[in-house]
Amino acid sequence: MQFNPNGLVTGIGSLPYSEPEPALELIRNNMPVIPHWPQLPMLGAQEGFVFQFLNPLVEMGLLVQNEKRAFFATNAPDWAERLTEFYTAYFAAMEGDEETLYRFAFPTASASGFYAFIESMGKDTGDVRYVKGHLAGPLTVGFQLYDADGKVAYYQDQLRDLLVKTLALHARWQAVALGKLGLPAIVFLDEPGIRILGRSDYITVTKDMIMEDIGAIFEGIHAGGALVGVHSCDAIDWDVLFESSLEIISFDAYTYFKSFLPFTSGLKGFLQRGGSLAWGIVPTSPKVWDESVDSLVNLLDSQWLELEGKGISRELLKKQALITPACGTGLLTPEEAERIYTFARQIGEKVRGF
Repeated sequence: MQFNPNGLVTGIGSLPYSEPEPALELIRNNMPVIPHWPQLPMLGAQEGFVFQFLNPLVEMGLLVQNEKRAFFATNAPDWAERLTEFYTAYFAAMEGDEETLYRFAFPTASASGFYAFIESMGKDTGDVRYVKGHLAGPLTVGFQLYDADGKVAYYQDQLRDLLVKTLALHARWQAVALGKLGLPAIVFLDEPGIRILGRSDYITVTKDMIMEDIGAIFEGIHAGGALVGVHSCDAIDWDVLFESSLEIISFDAYTYFKSFLPFTSGLKGFLQRGGSLAWGIVPTSPKVWDESVDSLVNLLDSQWLELEGKGISRELLKKQALITPACGTGLLTPEEAERIYTFARQIGEKVRGF
């Protein structure tokens, strides 16, 4: 699927509302061509990654969440039987059993924004050309989960495998569900956790490990017929993504643009093979009150000038550019979210006029 966004606008995911309707309205008004479904963290733990993306593990008794933490029930006497149930379901879904794949869907109570989005799009797609979804990444999730003894889940091969396979099947299901709207779908993996690569306190986490894990989820998204994006709002080893099979890289250009500069060669190759950058040029913090559309357009222009100086053409940058907020807005105020989304739309309009 050829994807040349040329300054089109989309969002990352979360919004600060306790019901879907105002979130959908904000998205429709500012991102009419590539709308996304809204995650609503104000609704509590039900909208968190455990119940949204890992609910099959909860239903099969492999994962437990209480008021303090989420952990794998590795000390359960029937742990082996629970694993057998999971892998039986996994292989059935991989072989094309749609009913089993649906076990990896969002529970209705955990993703009101997703189901409201599907309903709204089903009634009227308007100017929509793509629909965007998202899910949490395996590192981001795996370092927040533990086994029954309090050990980090991501460091344990069996638990990491459960996480990756669950996320991959959810991603595949989400891609299929969005594709049923009759429009090309994009699914982003939200994975700032890549930042740990190379840090001395995470020395056992290797580049190959990360690429294998996120690659499995990319395969799930591609198998569901969608384009793959990764959102990482931190300074990371960008070659991990430039060397992978995804189509879109989303980053916080407002804060972390300089982190791209040591990886210019990989960036150039990524763009030349058709990859796109989602420029998170609008700050998702109270700093948005200190900026204007013009100041942010000038910042973006200066960044493109710097990359031009390193041999990347402006024409290519524009052709392959999405405009987005720097990150999700779920922890901000509605007023801040509205300003951020409005700025993103207006910046996109200016970029398309460059």
